[in-house]
Amino acid sequence: MRKLNESIDRFCALHPRLGITGLMRYIVIANAAVYILGLFDRSGMLYQVLFMDPQAVLHGQIWRLVSYVLIPSSDGFWLIISLMFYYWLGESLERLWGSTKFTVYYLSGTLLSALAVLLVYFIDKIPMPLVGAGYVNTALFMAYALTYPDAMVRIYFILPVKMKWLAILEAALYVFNVIYAAVAGLWGMALLPIVAMLNLFVFFSPDFSRRADQFQARHRSEAVQFRKAVKEQKRQRGYNHKCEICGRTDTDFPDLQFRYCSKCTGYHCFCEEHIFNHIHHTE
Repeated sequence: MRKLNESIDRFCALHPRLGITGLMRYIVIANAAVYILGLFDRSGMLYQVLFMDPQAVLHGQIWRLVSYVLIPSSDGFWLIISLMFYYWLGESLERLWGSTKFTVYYLSGTLLSALAVLLVYFIDKIPMPLVGAGYVNTALFMAYALTYPDAMVRIYFILPVKMKWLAILEAALYVFNVIYAAVAGLWGMALLPIVAMLNLFVFFSPDFSRRADQFQARHRSEAVQFRKAVKEQKRQRGYNHKCEICGRTDTDFPDLQFRYCSKCTGYHCFCEEHIFNHIHHTE
């Protein structure tokens, strides 16, 4: 994925004018227009023509691969809030990335979501409709959260929450849905969110790799320090482990098991009788 990410970056750098400047403005205007027209369309024909229908696509109605994002996913007051929110996310990312890279990100997410619905149809034999830019907007939200993790938003205009916590919650819900679908034997449904948001994984693959390397390096360093501390303790005191509650050691009681508490700050050892029965060290 890193090589694909690098190829996309090179393409966007070489073609800075290929993007649609102000793409989110057009998406928002189109959503608002479709909503207003839908108010006068009592037959529902407008939405019927736009939503992603895998069977219709296979019969040649290929515009549905992208037209479904024009259908608003909410209505009334919440439609206004939703459009304003995603417009803000999109405009912020476009200013950071440039119009070409943002256009590639948004349109690739649109096509991947449609492809995911087609996979559900082929694998699970479920003609699942796709109405609204749900997965596309989620990929947009996650991209912003990864770029600005400490940015604050107010839930219901009251509760301030950092974007990273909302992103973690969103990711947990998607993981749950994937596992639930897999357990139910619906492999197409399990692949749906993964395929739909592949653009997120591709665009942020260097960031994911860097964070994984940092995590491994930090734990490797902690493991080295831990081994050094154990060796030094044995050299000075003549034992490897000593319970901080009862004082028993592995030298005096070789059959007794000792554990280090993961909830205590620092390295604090306890025997098997006190590992779950002690006050945790916080300093």
